[in-house]
Amino acid sequence: MSTIEVIILAIIQGLTEFLPISSSAHLILPSAILGWQDQGIVFDVAVHVGTLFAVMLYFRQDIANLTLGWVKSLAGQHSTESKLAWWVILATIPAGLAGLFAADLIELYLRSPYVIAVTTIVFGLALWLADAKAKQIQSMESITWRQALLIGIAQAVALIPGTSRSGITMTAALMLGLDRVNAARFSFLLSIPIIILSGGYQGLKLVSTPTNYDVNAILLGTGLSFVSALICIHLFLKVINRMGMLPFVIYRLVLGAVLFIVLSQSVS
Repeated sequence: MSTIEVIILAIIQGLTEFLPISSSAHLILPSAILGWQDQGIVFDVAVHVGTLFAVMLYFRQDIANLTLGWVKSLAGQHSTESKLAWWVILATIPAGLAGLFAADLIELYLRSPYVIAVTTIVFGLALWLADAKAKQIQSMESITWRQALLIGIAQAVALIPGTSRSGITMTAALMLGLDRVNAARFSFLLSIPIIILSGGYQGLKLVSTPTNYDVNAILLGTGLSFVSALICIHLFLKVINRMGMLPFVIYRLVLGAVLFIVLSQSVS
């Protein structure tokens, strides 16, 4: 990979991991338009590590409180933090199971640019519907186990390329009554265990099939994805109440249309 490829792809990953606009849709655009080769598993793991560090740094106080509450709950001391920690674990199970049993099938049959274009549009419209129609009155701390499980099931659907993990979990949270900021906060917290699981799985594949890699590209990609993800999380939480989800919905619709145009031209 050239330096410019590393820079662009790392920034794309850092931004799109947490915005409701689908990282997979964006990562196929450079290859489709510019003819870049696939970045490979090593780079994928590196940029995901960068985004993981970013979300953990930003929510370090929440993570500390949830972890302490969870540990205390094992000794019978229950609190709002312990309940929320258990709900994060519960909401992670559907995606973990789906990744374990269906990831290869999805990779084989659904990792298509056309699927990504369709899901980018369809789930963008679902986000618009949730943002426009939902009550948005509930805080993250008042989530029930049923709500957490439903959001977790939605997260499992995000294994389909183009869906957007953050997009569909925010959509589900909004539909269940959470306000925008709390829907985003819960989505970001949910990303931590799923990125760890996904990165661990990819890391095991890497260990089983060792390959040469560019250390400088890996370090640059990790650093850039970390910085871009950290900025993205901060700004998104600052402005989401004022601007709502509509700008992201419009962006997804335009992106899906662009993908269809690019794909139709490549076929012809």
